[in-house]
Amino acid sequence: AKGLLVMGPDCGTAVINGIGLGFANHVRRGNIGVVGASGTGIQAITAEVHNLGGGISQAIGTGGRDLKEAVGGITAAQGLRTLASDEQTKIIVLVSKPPSPKIAVELLAIARQAGKPVIVNFIGYPPPARRVGNLYFALNLHDAAAQAIRIDIENPAVESVTPREGYLRGLFSGGTLAYETLLGLQTTLNPLYANIPIRPEQKLADVWHSQAHTIIDMGEDEFTQGRLHPMMDNDLRLRRLRQEGADPEVGLILLDVVLGEGAHLDPAAEIAPVIAQIKEAREVDVVVMAIGTDDDPQDMQRQIGQLEAAGAVVFRTAHDAVNYVSQRLHSGVAEEAPAVVLGDSLAAVNVGLESFY
Repeated sequence: AKGLLVMGPDCGTAVINGIGLGFANHVRRGNIGVVGASGTGIQAITAEVHNLGGGISQAIGTGGRDLKEAVGGITAAQGLRTLASDEQTKIIVLVSKPPSPKIAVELLAIARQAGKPVIVNFIGYPPPARRVGNLYFALNLHDAAAQAIRIDIENPAVESVTPREGYLRGLFSGGTLAYETLLGLQTTLNPLYANIPIRPEQKLADVWHSQAHTIIDMGEDEFTQGRLHPMMDNDLRLRRLRQEGADPEVGLILLDVVLGEGAHLDPAAEIAPVIAQIKEAREVDVVVMAIGTDDDPQDMQRQIGQLEAAGAVVFRTAHDAVNYVSQRLHSGVAEEAPAVVLGDSLAAVNVGLESFY
């Protein structure tokens, strides 16, 4: 409320208006901003940006404890909003030692709303994709700096997808497609549950009833005992589709339609009418990833035509579908801290504490 930025405790590095605070390197001014819960991470990235010919607008340190769940990422959230509103900053780099999963999701939600490219390097977390909307995921510190320089040169347009409220329900016939979707969305949707969890806390308590954001692989044994695989028989998935469509908390349903030899000869003929019924009853998004080729016996273009006519948004790859879903759905965001105006003047106050604990 007072327009002040509190960096710390345990914050040892920042560069504000070209002035280094604590441990900092001499770097030229430029249009790349950094928010970091890692002091040497900030130094490595700002130095590499400088060495690659770029420059730094601001580098805001938070202290490593900021991204723990007990603190809530307060300074990192404020730093992201500050750089998003800063006219001198065209590209943002977000770097951190391993954050709390909950705080990581909240920060990525804020970053998605920045309106400019954000390179994310959560050290120790595998990137869910190379790019999701305006978010670019880096493999390491050098990659984060290099991506910032490349984006500065290429100046790509920031994709805009209007977000909506509601939970995701993913109903898959393909196990790997379900797993890739879970991997791609676990850093942007929270809480996220599945019958094929990556982390223990993601395990769905009852596979027959979804909770919050849920991804279901309907090719797992609990769904196929005594039944044909869902790539051949749509009956069980259609029943679950109607169930999820009737849930008022659901905002988006994600399906795969897998074509090819051995698969259902005309899956869209059965799935599309149910999609149309759901969308006629209430406002809910239905997204389909259609996997196959134009030479498959089901006729890919005819399948897509039926699904789109029913109101579905259709993508040809899992990556594109996950990208869209990630931008379309909100996730919980911590209480908003005001952005700070980083003017020409700088007043820094170092507050010493007897203990950080």
